[in-house]
Amino acid sequence: MTDHKKVNVSKAARLSVAPMMDWTDRHCRYFHRLLSSQTLLFTEMVTAPALVRGGAMHLLDHDTAEHPLALQLGGSDPEELAQAARIGAEAGYDEINLNCGCPSDRVQSGTFGAVLMTDPGRVAECVAAMRATVDVEVTVKCRIGVDDQDPEYVLPEFLARIIAAGCERATIHARKAWLKGLSPKENRDIPPLDYDLVFRMKQLFPNLHISINGGVTTLEQAQALLEGGLDGVMIGRAGYHQPAEILCKADRDIFGQAEAAVTDPAEAALAMLPYIEAHLASGGRLHQVTRHMLGLFAGRPGARQWRRTLSEGATRPGAGPELVQAALLQVPGAVAA
Repeated sequence: MTDHKKVNVSKAARLSVAPMMDWTDRHCRYFHRLLSSQTLLFTEMVTAPALVRGGAMHLLDHDTAEHPLALQLGGSDPEELAQAARIGAEAGYDEINLNCGCPSDRVQSGTFGAVLMTDPGRVAECVAAMRATVDVEVTVKCRIGVDDQDPEYVLPEFLARIIAAGCERATIHARKAWLKGLSPKENRDIPPLDYDLVFRMKQLFPNLHISINGGVTTLEQAQALLEGGLDGVMIGRAGYHQPAEILCKADRDIFGQAEAAVTDPAEAALAMLPYIEAHLASGGRLHQVTRHMLGLFAGRPGARQWRRTLSEGATRPGAGPELVQAALLQVPGAVAA
């Protein structure tokens, strides 16, 4: 990978949409890319064993329009992760990200995700092995700690280890993960946020590109965190449920592209029609794409009717692009083609 491309990925990381299981699939990413040309997009987490042992290459399917694009891997075996990273880089991904933050039981049983916070030495080995295998950047997404760990102590140690292994960018979900006692869903909300700790990590490791994740629900909030000295902001559920609110102004407000027009949500919906037609022609179903578009008009008049029209109609046999046009007619000011 050229230095120019590497710079672009780092720049794109000023704002990113978090990897979210069952949500950030290739259809979602294609849609999000229509809203923002600059924001860094992530795959759902793909486990290294699925690629290396399972040969599940379909998990890497993506459209070239989705770049800049990062592949998030789950795993804990350095050699296997290195192989998976090579497969991902060869598939064209701009970045390989190691998941050290997911708290699900399934992830724990595979000894990857947030449980890796307890073994920074292993994480460093994984990062080093991947770095030695691929030219694209290798990054880490982590929590501030797990269970009874003291984040003030464990997070600096964790970051120091991955930096020494060659990691130049990290995304920190500013919450602990409670592996004992909280469900994955509860782990997204209940552990308190500690933004101050993440800011202190930036002061401690000024050369590490640090993105913050957790609790960010507006573009204005993201701007404030960037102005406060962080390098990037990763937005999760708000980016999915209110995609226009987060992404349509991002190129202008986050990436400073004064000439960038604010994306019009209705135009983005119409721009999805050729993609939908191609998906249907290849044997896909409408709802596989439109389920990611339900929040497009969140907070605007007609949003409920838009959502209802799509959600009720998209699973019906023979449903096609005309349903999107019909749904647009429910939104005042959005004119269907």
